Amino acid sequence: MASLDYNKLTIEEKPLHVPPLEEIAEVLLRGLPSTFESVEASVVECPDLTQPEYDLTSPGLCGDPKLVEIGGPPYLLPLVQRDKLYELRALLQHQRRDPALLAGAGAGPWPYTGVNCEGIVNLSVRNGSVDQGTRVVTVEPRGAARGNTKYLQQRLPSSETRTALLGNYLLSSGLPGKVIKVVAKKRIGESNFITAIRETLKTHYGDKVVGLGGTFILRSGRVKFHVMPEFSSTALCSDDDVDQWLHYFEMQAPITHLGTLVTGDHGLDLRVQHFHGFSAHGDGGHYHYDTTPGTVHYEGYFVPANSLIRIDRPAQTHAIGRD
Repeated sequence: MASLDYNKLTIEEKPLHVPPLEEIAEVLLRGLPSTFESVEASVVECPDLTQPEYDLTSPGLCGDPKLVEIGGPPYLLPLVQRDKLYELRALLQHQRRDPALLAGAGAGPWPYTGVNCEGIVNLSVRNGSVDQGTRVVTVEPRGAARGNTKYLQQRLPSSETRTALLGNYLLSSGLPGKVIKVVAKKRIGESNFITAIRETLKTHYGDKVVGLGGTFILRSGRVKFHVMPEFSSTALCSDDDVDQWLHYFEMQAPITHLGTLVTGDHGLDLRVQHFHGFSAHGDGGHYHYDTTPGTVHYEGYFVPANSLIRIDRPAQTHAIGRD
């Protein structure tokens, strides 16, 4: 199946509010202790993210950072629109980005796996050459009932750079530089790590929409993830329907997560937060929250984005499947 032509898709871009890094760190340092017993937030030089504990395809997150949202849940629910297939290498060419890092959470390329799947996008381009670190996670065995399944994580080859239906990505030059480091341990509130960050920023900045992209590692503890099974043959018309369709698993540290968050919709029908994770031991999928609050340890690195690029926004929308 052919990928969509970006020259024929609606592409919108809006600026984001970009506070100083030190200010963001201070806001998080004041706000996150309501959710975590131990919190550190500071501005640091980005560690080399190509190292094994991170396994990204670029060393850093910096260099004209933007957030990209492609498609959306209305292309998956209530019934899938299989024609919504996007070529990510072509997207970087369309945006004239080289060198580039594209990293985040989306639906994987079902034509490659032969089945619906989660995508953990981790793609770099330098001088036209692709470094593909994207993982996909599928439910196994295919077609088995929920409760009787496991999951399989695979790394995509450099020749496969498609995604489907929806995605939320950080786009940058993948360069070293200053980033915001956030360490949180022992959850005492209700929100997950990303929700706590987003809500803290939202409370402080109000109508000024701030967007962050980056990575965090679950260093200890366990988390609840979902993995999408094959596309539903019956319409999924509510969050309860979606909940019954998804396959849920408890997964264990260490897990590297990639994704984005924004503090407001910005009039673009955005998914305000979306992170997926992968690991060397095979655990991976869509992050929900930790299941071991007493022992959980998060370590994240984030950059504020200059703008948000909205690609192929659904003409007909709904609020289902946004968790």
